[in-house]
Amino acid sequence: MTEPSPDFDLIRQIHTVLVLHFLEGLKQSEIAAKLNLSTSKVNRLIAQGRRLGMVQIDIKSPFQRLSDIEQNLVASTALESARVTPTVSGNADTTLHQVGRAAANLLLETLRDGDVIAITGGKAVSAVVENLSPEHPLDVTVVPLTGGVQGKFYTDVNHLVTRMAERLGGKPILIHAPLFAENRAQRDMLTGMAPIKQVFDLARTANVALTGIGSVEPRASSYYDLNPVPEADRKMLVGMGIAAEFMAHLIGINGQVADYERNQRLVALHPHDTATCRTVIGVAAGAHKARPLQAVLNGKLLNSLVVDEETAAAVLAQMKGSEHAA
Repeated sequence: MTEPSPDFDLIRQIHTVLVLHFLEGLKQSEIAAKLNLSTSKVNRLIAQGRRLGMVQIDIKSPFQRLSDIEQNLVASTALESARVTPTVSGNADTTLHQVGRAAANLLLETLRDGDVIAITGGKAVSAVVENLSPEHPLDVTVVPLTGGVQGKFYTDVNHLVTRMAERLGGKPILIHAPLFAENRAQRDMLTGMAPIKQVFDLARTANVALTGIGSVEPRASSYYDLNPVPEADRKMLVGMGIAAEFMAHLIGINGQVADYERNQRLVALHPHDTATCRTVIGVAAGAHKARPLQAVLNGKLLNSLVVDEETAAAVLAQMKGSEHAA
């Protein structure tokens, strides 16, 4: 049934209500009091204005360029979602803080009561933890994905697990094992011990995983905080085509876990162990993370990424260059 054409007075009344509601921000009850109408009448006038096409909502963001980059990242990779924050030129700490805050918000949107969240250590994950501010406690369990390295707060995964559980209102499960064993046999012995095996078995069932993406090329890379290596070995890693550290594993530019001795000594879950997670969030900041990110994305090891604008643009440029080279 076609709605009859409204008369001029009705159109004027609808227009007045729409202006008060959508432009001046008045509640329907406030409009009703102001115009001496019932709230139900105001609701009907707004609905009629919508039907007549009198309401056109145009939402613009001052950061539309960031939304465009996010869409390009999702379209160009296996990612299901991406969040890009502004890069603060000349201030890496502030850039990392902003990325951490965005990742913290994404994590809070993702988590549900009863979830298990598994995390790595690292500066980026630490930035996420410090930005967590839930509106109410969450009944979650936080577990590590790797053994730990003591000495710095961000390499001690147990510290970050405890801190995250405190901020979320959840429960921490800690692991009492080093990140690196002396050899593969010792690694197998450690991961076979019941207390460590139980933690990693729980981590394999995680609903959400949160991990940083490390670089291996810069001398100051935080990867070398985990296990210092001689300068010659660092150059050898780069020469071998190793481009990233993910869950403490060295990853080639093709996205595959490298066949390298260090990986054989890790007391950590394998990157593919997170494949059953509902959400695997990667967090990174800084242009030096562009190549590591490309490697991790090539391996389809993430389904969600939080990164700064400059780094995201560099990743997209590298991917475009790789396509042209192929």
